[in-house]
Amino acid sequence: RVLERAGVSVGSFYREIAGAAARLMAEDGIDDFGYAKRKAARQLGLPEIGALPTNTEVEAELRTYLALYQSEEQPALLKELRGVAIAAMRFLADFNPYLTGPVLDGTAGRYAEVELELFAESAKEVEIFLINHNIRYEHGRIPQGLGELPEAVLHLDWDATPLRLNIYSELAERSKRTNRAGKVRDRARIGIVMSLLEGSGQ
Repeated sequence: RVLERAGVSVGSFYREIAGAAARLMAEDGIDDFGYAKRKAARQLGLPEIGALPTNTEVEAELRTYLALYQSEEQPALLKELRGVAIAAMRFLADFNPYLTGPVLDGTAGRYAEVELELFAESAKEVEIFLINHNIRYEHGRIPQGLGELPEAVLHLDWDATPLRLNIYSELAERSKRTNRAGKVRDRARIGIVMSLLEGSGQ
């Protein structure tokens, strides 16, 4: 009813919000679906109500946006980011790394981080490893949500590319986690990432 009074159809509302949110994620590096949708609603001057497009709908719009507006640069960017991921995974091999997030699923935009999952006896073990190799890092916010949460999130630069390390206990390796669209999160060992890079697959 709020939408009807505002003269906006529900379908049109969802499409506008999803499209604007996708643009924000692709162009501004926003990686939080909820924040992107709320910001999109404000920018469009549409009513901020509880019912917003689903994360899956925004993800579909994001893929469309990348194909339309970053079709020339995005494949090269994705290839570069996957190359960075492989180098970092080799370096962090002692912690059983997996690539996950937009660099794996092909939705990485201009400001995407390379996101890895690591498994260690403790997060401190990873921190000591980085310190011993003179690598500077910062602690990040641990995301809220259901399921297994990381013990720590570390941010660092790898060859001028932002790298995010989500550190879990060794026992958490078999646990399933959800991605930023709320679906079971895909993740890949280095062999799979190398295959993607060699085949330029998305």
